Amino acid sequence: MLASPSVSSLYDRVRRFIPPAEWLSFEDDIAAIRALKKKRNAVILAHNYQTPEIFHCVADIVGDSLALARRAVDVEADVILVAGVHFMAETTKLLNPAKTVLIPDMQAGCSLADSITPADIALLRQAHPGVPIVTYVNTSAAVKAASDICCTSGNAKQIVEGLGVKKVLMIPDEYLAHNIARQTDVEIIAWHGHCEVHELFTADDVRQLRENHPGVQVLAHPECPPDVVAEADFAGSTAWMSDFVASKKPAQVVLLTECSMSDNVAADHPEVEFIRPCNLCPHMKRITLANIRAALEQNQHEVLIDPAVAHGARLAVQRMLAI
Repeated sequence: MLASPSVSSLYDRVRRFIPPAEWLSFEDDIAAIRALKKKRNAVILAHNYQTPEIFHCVADIVGDSLALARRAVDVEADVILVAGVHFMAETTKLLNPAKTVLIPDMQAGCSLADSITPADIALLRQAHPGVPIVTYVNTSAAVKAASDICCTSGNAKQIVEGLGVKKVLMIPDEYLAHNIARQTDVEIIAWHGHCEVHELFTADDVRQLRENHPGVQVLAHPECPPDVVAEADFAGSTAWMSDFVASKKPAQVVLLTECSMSDNVAADHPEVEFIRPCNLCPHMKRITLANIRAALEQNQHEVLIDPAVAHGARLAVQRMLAI
């Protein structure tokens, strides 16, 4: 099938990141996906860590976990395909129980989501009776259901302080919990989960970046270790990083997060030089144009949640959105 002119024109946006030969291998899938979206009244939600050909060429809604959660509520479509990892697809299903939610690869998981179970939460409640549990959205629906309220990296401080208590359990990301604890008077008890991408960054990496690139602005995700965040010029969610680049327009910048994020932000800011220490998320990279197309063609990998689990998990997410 020959790619339509409208598909070919999309290459202008991503040509700095995708070689011409590679783009030719993408055009057929992009054209097919765009046609399938119309045929099935489908929309694609894509996380900031998706590759540019997905993020810029087939996605309808893009953003960080909080943005996708918020926008999912207002989606007018019969089918929602989540170009992200499994907990994101579950969250979308929680907020859209009557819609068909698809994920291109059921094995697209998350080290944070795998680090804690409902049984762990039961033990935490025994050890800390009466202490509310704030659960990062990077968790399974079953863990959310066992929690009191959810948070994202973008709203964690607001959620913790909004509960009006002196102490909270914040799970499962230990580094996010410690980084938020430095910003608030609320006592935060952490779990020991880590993101396998962000935990790789070190304070020495930041110092080396500054030595090699004098004047570079260093932006760190709060899932990074606290000493990395302390060395950075700015720390925040992927949405906050994107907003920082848009508003400050630094001459040189480095984003200490999953490396496709830099490509996606750079597409909107050709005047900014992005230094790229590249840590890839193997789970995000399981999502491809080919399996997005297959999911829409075959209606495969539908995300379903046990109704008993879904009720509690939905409440935890809705409490977050309400705050």
